[in-house]
Amino acid sequence: MDQTDTSSGWLGIAVVWAIALVGAVVVVTLAYTGTAAWFGDGSRLGVYGALGIVLAASVIGALIVQLATRRPEGFVLRVSWSITGAAAIVAIAALVVAPIATA
Repeated sequence: MDQTDTSSGWLGIAVVWAIALVGAVVVVTLAYTGTAAWFGDGSRLGVYGALGIVLAASVIGALIVQLATRRPEGFVLRVSWSITGAAAIVAIAALVVAPIATA
């Protein structure tokens, strides 16, 4: 019988990391260009709310991408790697915007 699995799922990890990276770059860029209001939050700490949205989108994306591979073997490992990488990217972005948020 022919296997219908699409891929091993590791490409999906890179896709999720790319989503997190693009989102983090957009948020950091907007933060440094002087955007004051984030999702109705006018405080300087609102940028962290935007980074939270990026992380949430990455988590949902990780689940969707890994479910789309149709490979139950290693699902938890692949999702864990996807979310861990996305969280690391968002954490780095949070450190980058810290001087702005605390100023």
